Amino acid sequence: MNRILVLLAIVLLAAACGKKTNFVITGKIEGGSGKTIYLNHLTTTSQIPADSAKLDKEGGFKMKGKVSGPNFFLLKISDTNFATLILDSAENITIKGSYKKFSTDYDVVGSDNSSKVRELTFKFSAAKSKVDSLRLLYQKHQNDASYTSDIERWNTEYTKQVSDYTGYVNDFVKRNPFSMASVYALYQKWDENNYVSNDFQNMKTAASALFAVYPKNDQVKALYNNALNIIKEQKNAKLNNLMSQSAVNSPNIKLPDISGIDRELWSLHGKYVLLHFWSAKDRTSRIQNQVLVELYAKYKHKGFEIYMVSIDDDSNAWKVAIAEDQLTWINVGDMKGSVSALMNYNIHTVPSNYLLDKEGKIIGKNLQGPELNNALAKVL
Repeated sequence: MNRILVLLAIVLLAAACGKKTNFVITGKIEGGSGKTIYLNHLTTTSQIPADSAKLDKEGGFKMKGKVSGPNFFLLKISDTNFATLILDSAENITIKGSYKKFSTDYDVVGSDNSSKVRELTFKFSAAKSKVDSLRLLYQKHQNDASYTSDIERWNTEYTKQVSDYTGYVNDFVKRNPFSMASVYALYQKWDENNYVSNDFQNMKTAASALFAVYPKNDQVKALYNNALNIIKEQKNAKLNNLMSQSAVNSPNIKLPDISGIDRELWSLHGKYVLLHFWSAKDRTSRIQNQVLVELYAKYKHKGFEIYMVSIDDDSNAWKVAIAEDQLTWINVGDMKGSVSALMNYNIHTVPSNYLLDKEGKIIGKNLQGPELNNALAKVL
């Protein structure tokens, strides 16, 4: 009986999505008298103007529109000062905020999805601010011996901030699989290449639940198709772009070498690869290079390769170190710290490395000297 009731509810919701009805937004923006505020419908590829209003002398405004189900909108003061809303049919929403700091200082009542998006936005903003600050501190002082204890503390704080917010997002999606706010949560990113959540099972559950209720929604279809593509890749035994803490598989890295040519880690599948993170200005890294040179000469003809990622920001120092240490393998780095690669592999100190098998699976971590030699001897 419960299953029948759930299915009936889904059918009724889906049917309701076919008919457009009005939503109404009323609000007050402190300090915005005489200014104009805009409402844009957010699609997967663009923003479509939906309404606009001139704020009265007290900052008040009223807007309205029609939707057939929950859709994403941006309530904008400017391109950098806006609130993301999920507006549903027949909703009456009240919004209050500050004109100068609207994106970080607003409240919304009457739209459960929009309230959830606000929660996600504010929590992410706080977490990302802390993560970025810690990353900058590390990059600034990573080679200064007087900051050793501080660097250890920063690394611990960085890991905790990332772990705590990622856990919050994963838990949010588990608790709200039928909420459009989960789409927003699943597409949050630390930077251009790194999503906050890499929990594929969570994504698949939310995508299936949302697609059952909102099969015509563009954002839901995009999420659903993304999940299907990943499933297809997994079934075809293609490379999985997710890596858990237990290091099941390795994400790709694409960075320029000393000639400016992009080199991809995944292009080396078919070989055993040492993915090694280092700095030309780090004494320990330079000492380890001597050992790596010997091991590379011993095993390179047996299917062994090294993909070395520099975290430097000094191109000249990087190139000089490669020449002086006679590093003849693949050396890459963007001379901006290679931050995306560091985050993908959860690297907090250098030198650090992962040993990958022919399929790109991680089979060892931070192997040095005799340990690395023994591991290579076993597989090669």
